[in-house]
Amino acid sequence: MDQGIRDLVDRARKHDSEAFGKLYDMFFNRIYSYVYYKVGDTTEAEDLTEQVFVKALEAIDKFEWKGVPFSSWLFRIASNVVIDYYRTRSRVTMVPVEDFAVELGETESSEEAAIKKLSQEKLYIAISRLTEEQQQVIILKFLTNLSNAEIANTLGKTAGAVKALQHRALRTLHKILKGAGDEG
Repeated sequence: MDQGIRDLVDRARKHDSEAFGKLYDMFFNRIYSYVYYKVGDTTEAEDLTEQVFVKALEAIDKFEWKGVPFSSWLFRIASNVVIDYYRTRSRVTMVPVEDFAVELGETESSEEAAIKKLSQEKLYIAISRLTEEQQQVIILKFLTNLSNAEIANTLGKTAGAVKALQHRALRTLHKILKGAGDEG
């Protein structure tokens, strides 16, 4: 475990707002990415990410080191915030393609940008066809760069179960994307 994170968490537990601010800065982008790919709306993702950190701040003094990384604790809070978000809504939101697309780089042609946008749309649609657990694993692994151990802690599963879910999800994604390619 990173001793710097441990020190910051221990200071934050003692109501050191500067330490919590540093944790916020360290983890904001990863938490935001996770939330965004779960809800598909930038404004909602920003609001929900802020809720995650408010809940973390409110509960930080109860956090205990039990062999679980701090990041797993944050992602568990994020997962619960997203679940609560969907409980209060009766519909599932799809990411608008224009929000999902990576911005044009200065060296990218409009043709390259169109291909990238189409590829991202296909990937999002393919991920949305996975089971909820498979979506969680793919998003946590490849979009927020968590290790299998961190994912296991976040989801309350074993590392072996995460690896198996990841394997099935990637196999299913391959089939979905291959099928989508055959249609076009």
